[in-house]
Amino acid sequence: MLERCFVRPATVDRVRDCWIGEPIERYCDDLGARGYALRTLYRRVPMLMAFAAFAWARGARSWAELPAHVEPFVLERVPDARLAASPVLARRDRNLYRSVVEGLIEVALPGWRRASPRSKPGVPFVGVAPDFWDFLREERGLRETTVRVYLHWLRQFEAYLGRVGCADVASLSPALLSAFVTEVAARGYAACSVSNLVGVLRAFLRYAHGLGLVARDLSLVVEAPQQYRLAVVPRSISWDEVRRMLEVVDRRTVVGRRDYAMLLLLVTYGLRAREVAALTLDDLDWARDRLLVRDRKRDHTTAYPLAPLVGEAIVAYLQAGRPASEDRRLFFRFLAPVQPITFEGVSCCARRYLLLAGVDVPRPGSHTLRHACAQRLLDAGFPLKTIGDYVGHGSPASTQIYTKVQIEQLREVALGDIESLS
Repeated sequence: MLERCFVRPATVDRVRDCWIGEPIERYCDDLGARGYALRTLYRRVPMLMAFAAFAWARGARSWAELPAHVEPFVLERVPDARLAASPVLARRDRNLYRSVVEGLIEVALPGWRRASPRSKPGVPFVGVAPDFWDFLREERGLRETTVRVYLHWLRQFEAYLGRVGCADVASLSPALLSAFVTEVAARGYAACSVSNLVGVLRAFLRYAHGLGLVARDLSLVVEAPQQYRLAVVPRSISWDEVRRMLEVVDRRTVVGRRDYAMLLLLVTYGLRAREVAALTLDDLDWARDRLLVRDRKRDHTTAYPLAPLVGEAIVAYLQAGRPASEDRRLFFRFLAPVQPITFEGVSCCARRYLLLAGVDVPRPGSHTLRHACAQRLLDAGFPLKTIGDYVGHGSPASTQIYTKVQIEQLREVALGDIESLS
């Protein structure tokens, strides 16, 4: 990789003659094998050469001594973030230098692992109800993203109990639970977030009562904030705004071809970001022109007719865009290390192009395009049950909110001549 990165043989020889030249070359080979661009290596090798000179000047003579010089090197290369003109950029540069040098040390010293910038939070109540998390995953069938929500709220609950001196779950009381919910709500969380917290608490308290850890079922006394069904309008955009968003995608680039295919899937079928990220090559039935979306909510599976425009976009991406990989997933990220895209990546992609197109919508993202798909079906006169089945709603109640998206028609009714209706 060094020969590909540097044209001059003298530069390659200078790197190899360095006292840590061997791990530097192995580090570059590893990055190259993981799909990193040559320009990344071109930037990182001088950092490592500077670290080698710094550690040697401080008396290091063996690779085992390198970890002790990481932080002094980072502090010398990047000024104190608090004193820098841009603290954000200073912290970013420090993290970059630290990451590059520690990556080299992992190659030079097998078995050495970099210290985590912060300790990984533990699993809450694991000593009290160790099987609760298996219960969520296996018995209730919750996805890992939902389990992370439980972890988030129950960590806060466990920390709160520690602060107020409640050492035993059996000592929980309605007043204590109410005080915790009130404290969380006072931090500025939206009503829907507080309701989410209450749902998590109720599930945990029911489980604890079933095990006999709590004398009575306290889930019945945890009150959620008042919310009204259909109180908000979906984050939908017009079809003209959808076209405007698609027009800003540069399909001449590899990333543009991938993004265009993902956006078309989101807006044509109303898929969730998770469903787009989970698509595989096996889900495309080219012989029958069908698209199979598996593992939807409540374990539903939907087969769609593959629209010609969507099929052409996917073919363009597969022919000149998708990286070579044994993984059957359809969409990949393009920044190294090359791996399947996540649902966060799909949502960020939709957000990026909505902002580039100047589409004004609250919380732009993949769900905006899902709402736009449902609105277009509603405008075309499809029944709510058909719309719900098409976009994969688990309950008909989830589709009812789209009865409110025809804002212009509702405005005409509100401003019209009421007497003419009598």
